[in-house]
Amino acid sequence: MQRFDAIFIGAGQAGPFLAARMAERGMKVALIERKFLGGTCVNAGCMPTKTLVASARAVYISRRGSELGVKIEGAISVDMQVVRHRANKVTMDARNGLADWLGNMDGVTIVYGHARFKAADSISINGETLTAPQIFLNVGARPVIPDFPGINDVDYLTSTSILDLDTLPRHLAVIGGSYIGLEFAQMYRRFGSEVTVIERATHVASREDEDTSEAIRVILEAEGIHVRTGAENITFVRGSDGVLISFGDAAVNASHVLVATGRTPNTDDLGLDVAGVAVNSRGYIVVDDRLATNVAGIWALGDCNGRGAFTHTSYNDFEIAAANLLDGEDRKLSSRIPVYALYIDPPLGRAGMTEREASSSGRRVLVSRRPMAAVGRAKERGETRGFMKVLADADTKEILGAAILGIEGDEAIHGIIDAMSTGTRYTDLQWSVPIHPTVSEQIPALLRGLV
Repeated sequence: MQRFDAIFIGAGQAGPFLAARMAERGMKVALIERKFLGGTCVNAGCMPTKTLVASARAVYISRRGSELGVKIEGAISVDMQVVRHRANKVTMDARNGLADWLGNMDGVTIVYGHARFKAADSISINGETLTAPQIFLNVGARPVIPDFPGINDVDYLTSTSILDLDTLPRHLAVIGGSYIGLEFAQMYRRFGSEVTVIERATHVASREDEDTSEAIRVILEAEGIHVRTGAENITFVRGSDGVLISFGDAAVNASHVLVATGRTPNTDDLGLDVAGVAVNSRGYIVVDDRLATNVAGIWALGDCNGRGAFTHTSYNDFEIAAANLLDGEDRKLSSRIPVYALYIDPPLGRAGMTEREASSSGRRVLVSRRPMAAVGRAKERGETRGFMKVLADADTKEILGAAILGIEGDEAIHGIIDAMSTGTRYTDLQWSVPIHPTVSEQIPALLRGLV
């Protein structure tokens, strides 16, 4: 039996950084990883996919060159092998960087293998037993495949396996019109594939307000993407040249199918029942406001706790745990403002409540909306699609939420995020003097429009 001060199961965007902090304090820690260091972000999420998004945008800008006075002779082509190689290199550089950093750190032992609980304070792995008074679970999540009729009779891609694709699909059908599916839909359309998005809900990105969802659909359809919402009874049949997908009274003959219908936590094979760790009906580990599970000495960080599904929320879990356990602070999950982005182009930056959520909260809600066509930066770039929207409490003057769907919306939203994080009232920002020409310069005017 090997004894440690702390054991980390999973090496995503929370565990390794907390392990490093503990090692710096002189603690002996074990970091267990089943497959690759870095978790989803490094290996199958942010880093490779946003690299692909960058390649797709380069194609888009090249094709629009003549609008900007740039003449490009001949047809624009895409070398998918180079595109894939570039994304893979970004992943490998990050993964190897983590391995070098952690592998050379005193006090950190990296163990590769499948860990299972033997008891609340001990782990079985590779025929050995590791024990520690503190155990942190950072095991992430994986794509979930619904039980569609015929799905197991056809070849399909997930958000992970599509990263290995180095040829251009004739026709890519994306099952699921949420964030992951929409990003792949647009990038492959820009690479040159015919693309159809098939979504069971009545709107794509159905988590968003209806005006945002509709604007996203308009952007995608303007690029030639077929969007089919309200799709019922989706079935799959193998065909001679691909897959026949039927839904309702419609059908699509696709060469490739990407199933992007959500994710499920990697908690089903850890032996959590042996340790007595509680999970909810969807398999997410139940944690309190400080990330502790119902079992003393066990915490859950990142996607597997269901309290955030992003790299930044996972990293913030690390920050909360480190502050509370190592720095004598009292930080809470409930203090975190929900923020995220959808990386279609132009991107959607989101902070706080949607208008639907704010209206149902019982508050008196003020709303201001401005089109991106009013933004100088957008007009200069010739990219005026989308809009800005902000919500505030009429009584407290608190900013409740915002959406910026438009060029650099993922960056401009941070002005709103910072204001919300510090509790700044919207009336205190209405007359700030922004830099021109930027996207963010519209924020004071947007706030002055709250009525």
